[in-house]
Amino acid sequence: MYSDNTAFNKDPRDYALALIEDGLVSIEVLLQCALGAMSHDDVREMLDANELSPRFSSDYNEDEDDGQPDEAQEWADFDADC
Repeated sequence: MYSDNTAFNKDPRDYALALIEDGLVSIEVLLQCALGAMSHDDVREMLDANELSPRFSSDYNEDEDDGQPDEAQEWADFDADC
């Protein structure tokens, strides 16, 4: 299966899963490859779509610092004279 360009082009997800089933790659390696190819936003979106992000936790606090600067900080970083 791993040398089948038609399968790769038709459904790359099934192709990737077949690599695991055929023992050519481990789940961990494929996961690392997938996460390494995704942007931070892609990973957040995937976690949200599968209800695995912190916002689906019972102790989630929307007001908690998410590591993103607030608007005032963004302006200060942009123009220190603000």
